[in-house]
Amino acid sequence: MRPTDQHQWISFDTLDPDFGEIKTLMVDATFLRSAWTCIYGRGCKGVMDDDAAALGQGCCSHGAHFIDDADIQTVVDSSARLTKKQWQNYKKGHNKGVLGSEDGTTTTRVVNGVCIFHNEPDFPGGGGCALHIAATEAGERPMDWKPDVCWQLPLRLEHHRDTNGHLVSTLREWKRRDWGDGGENFHWWCTESPDAFVGAVPTYEYLSGEITELVGETAYHQIVELLGATESVPLPHPAIRR
Repeated sequence: MRPTDQHQWISFDTLDPDFGEIKTLMVDATFLRSAWTCIYGRGCKGVMDDDAAALGQGCCSHGAHFIDDADIQTVVDSSARLTKKQWQNYKKGHNKGVLGSEDGTTTTRVVNGVCIFHNEPDFPGGGGCALHIAATEAGERPMDWKPDVCWQLPLRLEHHRDTNGHLVSTLREWKRRDWGDGGENFHWWCTESPDAFVGAVPTYEYLSGEITELVGETAYHQIVELLGATESVPLPHPAIRR
């Protein structure tokens, strides 16, 4: 079987701000140079088994999985700042909390088949993520209010150590397989659909805040410099899914 999902990669050594050591960072140059942009509310078909564009749920059809206790605390604190005008499930959230579980893992609670923080499209306070809406109205970054996985999508940062103990990090697009069981059954996924590659600027610019938060300011500037300096011919993206 011939693979159809072909990507170019760039790697360089940099100081990791979290581990405090020199590591090798590998970045998916094909995706970061692409014109991917979030099309929530503009044709996003969601992550259900069938076309769910009419539901306006985007990635919110499942409870968000937390990375650690600090991630959980961020969302608990953020939810306490939400008002009735911003959050459709305000009463449910305050009565029974905002946390749930899936297979023993803590997640945001699911209410009526969708994340508790999701407002329906016709909600007067605005459709979509209540945390995103409230952060924007407060003049703050939505990523400081949301579960980490929510603001990181569609980016995925992974760490591993080679046989000599050297740290290697990989920054790439989030693929169907990253969702685990069921990901291949999604009717639609944005990083493999031309519908979402309509941005006005390269993805590394569009997601500059998110990338910087993940890898640090120094590494982000290195990424920008290298993506612009390489002489290779960029591969088109997304690849055709067969």
